[in-house]
Amino acid sequence: MYKTTDKLHTGALYLPNDETIMRCQQKCLELLYEFNATRPTQQEKRQSLMKEMFAEIGNGCYIEPPFYANFGGKHCHFGNNVYANFHLTCVDDTHIYVGDNTMFGPNVVLATAGHPILPELRRQGYQYNMPIRIGKNCWLGAGVIVLPGVTIGNNSVIGAGSVVTKDIPDNVVAVGNPCKVLRPINDRDKEYYFRDKKIEYSEL
Repeated sequence: MYKTTDKLHTGALYLPNDETIMRCQQKCLELLYEFNATRPTQQEKRQSLMKEMFAEIGNGCYIEPPFYANFGGKHCHFGNNVYANFHLTCVDDTHIYVGDNTMFGPNVVLATAGHPILPELRRQGYQYNMPIRIGKNCWLGAGVIVLPGVTIGNNSVIGAGSVVTKDIPDNVVAVGNPCKVLRPINDRDKEYYFRDKKIEYSEL
């Protein structure tokens, strides 16, 4: 049977203030509030809450509060060992997929929701959602914004402050607004981790 909440995930226009949607959202936000109110020593409670909050949450995930999400993580699918620094914002009105070992710097925004360009439709409050997919072993620097419908490939690095408006392939460094591929990850990256700072493999 068709549900009002199905429109969140089809890319169709819908009204987010629908009573059914708002009831569902409020339950999710209660859990989110509880998560953000935890103390640093309450790691077990955080892990337990994340299992309730998220659609999927892998082993070894760490999310530093405060964490913000429109549906409290209900539409977020995180793999294993995902790390998020302060102020990760998941506009999870539809699904957000994040692969294993991906890291988020502070103040990253993953925004699945959009609004029509046509003023008349915006005035009525219409919205649409498109899923975001982020691959395995990615690093999104501080202040990155990912827009609706974007896919970021495995192993890619997105530079701090970038606005990702289009898909990014595997194994690249991409930066800017709008975000563009700067270069592939290459042999030099096996020798240097930052500018002229060499990787001392014997010390790792």
